[in-house]
Amino acid sequence: MTLVAITREVSPSLERCELTHREQEPIDLALAMDQHRAYERALEALGCRLFRLPGSPDLPDCVFIEDIAVVLDEVAILTRPGAAARRPETPVVGATLETLRPLAEIREPGTLDGGDVLVAGRTLFVGLSTRTNGEGIEQLGRLAEPLGYRVQPAEVDACLHLKSAVTRIAERTLLIQPKWVDAALFEGWQLIKVAPSEPHAANALRVGHAVLYASAYPRTRARIEARGLRVLAVDQSELAKAEGGVTCCSLIFEGQRRRG
Repeated sequence: MTLVAITREVSPSLERCELTHREQEPIDLALAMDQHRAYERALEALGCRLFRLPGSPDLPDCVFIEDIAVVLDEVAILTRPGAAARRPETPVVGATLETLRPLAEIREPGTLDGGDVLVAGRTLFVGLSTRTNGEGIEQLGRLAEPLGYRVQPAEVDACLHLKSAVTRIAERTLLIQPKWVDAALFEGWQLIKVAPSEPHAANALRVGHAVLYASAYPRTRARIEARGLRVLAVDQSELAKAEGGVTCCSLIFEGQRRRG
């Protein structure tokens, strides 16, 4: 089955992005755009069919498309981002997703960012964060549990999203920063801890049998490769200034057409 990757162009207003855990610093917009195009080429090199959506000067964070939807085999769930300024990002993403999946959505007063949802088999670990609230998690459960998923809330500390603290990099393997999320939640999973000198290194993107990973974390990359996993490194230095990671910049899923 071909993998689909939906991405969105970097907004020319990226420097006005929402920030929670980082101080604002200058972003080289041209370099951010170049790095994002290299990221997209890496996705294609790993076998993804790319859908590239336009950015908008009115939507500084729109490149971080992961937050706008949770895509499961059966349904695409449009989120209601915790940052109100990001909610206008939803229509363009939804218009593409509805050609590929039936749609559902999170409604007020729920908030949910896709970066807080870790799909691990039939379990959805969901971060209770500054962007995702309890009502958003409950609504996700009502949508996903009838389809056979289990929703497991997970408190996060000192980071923006759950996937800043833990990501899935292989069938039964997670990459984790145990200072930011309780490792005991992931009993039965093989865990690779980030290198102590690289506290922000837990964000990795599984693409088929490979791992797309930020080049900024060579020590943690060595730990991943020591498990026999193929790693493709990309430079995301400019988007990292906007609290972005490799998972943030795409929606990746198997590309069957919607039914019905």
